[in-house]
Amino acid sequence: MQKTRAILIGRMQPVHNGHMQVINKILEEVDELIIGIGSAQISHEAKDPFTAGERIVMITQALAEMEVDPSRYYIIPMQDINFNAIWVSHVKMLTPPFSIVYTGNPLVKQLFSEEGFEVRQPPLYDRLHLSGTEVRRRILEDDDWQELVPKATADVLAEIDGVERMKNLSIKEISEL
Repeated sequence: MQKTRAILIGRMQPVHNGHMQVINKILEEVDELIIGIGSAQISHEAKDPFTAGERIVMITQALAEMEVDPSRYYIIPMQDINFNAIWVSHVKMLTPPFSIVYTGNPLVKQLFSEEGFEVRQPPLYDRLHLSGTEVRRRILEDDDWQELVPKATADVLAEIDGVERMKNLSIKEISEL
């Protein structure tokens, strides 16, 4: 029997509980999931403070906390190429074969639909609070951000001094205005 394999691509800056709920829901629908770490080449910016490697560790450890069988997912860093006409081919080159694309991004939906892929809208969970933008805002304002992320994300941020990195990047970018 052929396995159903899907892909989900996101920046995950940082990995939060909404990401993990979406991943868990998708894994109820498919046999295997490719988790694409989008904008893998970008880090150390206010909007994208973490490296692809740091985000991979966040996701891997969060999935382990949820006791997800590692044989059910692949985590692959994906660099932006800023060339929409060939982006789907670029993604296909980097990943195992897949037949379903989960995305809420209209451009990604359009590009994969044009290439004949089944595209599904993943569920969004408490989008007002469970977003990378909200997590980053709370970190910068010394608000309670830990409630929005898996323990693994908080642990990685502690290990890499991520809160201090974000605050330093924020100051740097404000001074450049």
